[in-house]
Amino acid sequence: MFRRHPEFAVEVLRELKGVDVPEAASVQVESNDFNDRPSKDFQPDTVITVGPPQATLHGIIMEVQQEKTESKRRQLPRYAAQLWLMLRRPVTVLCVCPDPDAAAYYAEPIATELPGYVFRAVVLGPNDVPIITDPAEAAAHPELAAMGVMMHGRQESVLKAFVNALEVIEPDNAPQYLEYAYNMAAAAVRRILEELVSSTSWPVYSPFAKQHFGRGKAEGEVHAVLTVLEARGIEVPASARARINACTDLQELDVWLKKAGVVQSVDELFG
Repeated sequence: MFRRHPEFAVEVLRELKGVDVPEAASVQVESNDFNDRPSKDFQPDTVITVGPPQATLHGIIMEVQQEKTESKRRQLPRYAAQLWLMLRRPVTVLCVCPDPDAAAYYAEPIATELPGYVFRAVVLGPNDVPIITDPAEAAAHPELAAMGVMMHGRQESVLKAFVNALEVIEPDNAPQYLEYAYNMAAAAVRRILEELVSSTSWPVYSPFAKQHFGRGKAEGEVHAVLTVLEARGIEVPASARARINACTDLQELDVWLKKAGVVQSVDELFG
């Protein structure tokens, strides 16, 4: 999301974290390859610069950290130093952490081997992102609403506001925000999001959404059919199991699920 909308990183730093990022007419994504030798793996998630390329005013390094990792934490001051050497301008490292413990971990100051250089990242955690439960507000701030799904997606009211907002967002942009939210969310939140989108009238625009939500719904129906048959003690031969697993037709799966509760054999299910 930050790669497609780098200006959102500036908005987050200014409005949610109080960082003084200079005003500039342009904000762009830069190469994130900090390697100084081919053997090194030294690439932050996203690098953004504020101001024209020939006169950069500020550098931003974006990192999304789902869990506490000491090796990754130790990389952050190196990222900041490398970008500063490249730009010779102020640099901010913004860590987005949906887990409160991870947020606290990455917010701690990091001592370095360079005397006097103590690094501190700017951390965006759940406490920094507003809980948006109003669809109108979610539609007005879609990037923030998608971020809210990442941070607060276990609250169903947040997910419902986001999904309802998709109905009024520009149709060309709605699939992108759905993909952002889905990709950033935890597995449990993704499942709830799939159910909400599948059960509403909101049209699934993108191939991504069709693939993921259609497949997720079909997989759930397949699991339900097999579970009911097995619970009733009905034998499911390998060929029948393969046929059920291969089915992606939601209407047919729904018929099979209803039949699974009353049939006496798998043959009756298919008949």
